[in-house]
Amino acid sequence: MKWIGFGGGASGGICVLYLFIKAAISGVLIAAASEVARRHAGFGALIASLPLVSVLGMIWLWRDTHDPVRLADHAAATLWYVIPSVPMFVLIPVLLRAGVGFWPALLAGCGLTIVLYLITIWAMGRA
Repeated sequence: MKWIGFGGGASGGICVLYLFIKAAISGVLIAAASEVARRHAGFGALIASLPLVSVLGMIWLWRDTHDPVRLADHAAATLWYVIPSVPMFVLIPVLLRAGVGFWPALLAGCGLTIVLYLITIWAMGRA
């Protein structure tokens, strides 16, 4: 296997094959979730509401580090970024039902989330 210097591992790098395996598994799960959502909106919404990216991130972080303190810090910090992302899921359906196109509604939802992330980062720095 070819090693490249992304840091972290015992050999000073991450195996490119391992990186591709992580990406493939993550991609397959996301594709499966979108296919379910296409056929069954309610069940798809349930799957989409699962924190798949967060769970996969924790699995990969644990697999790579086996560091419980680092994983606990990551999980706790993730909570503070979930909270400001929730209003996006209110704004997008409101805009779509009001006749706004998908891309502008998505852009507005993402923009709102970015603004709320920045406010969260600012507030956490003041705490």
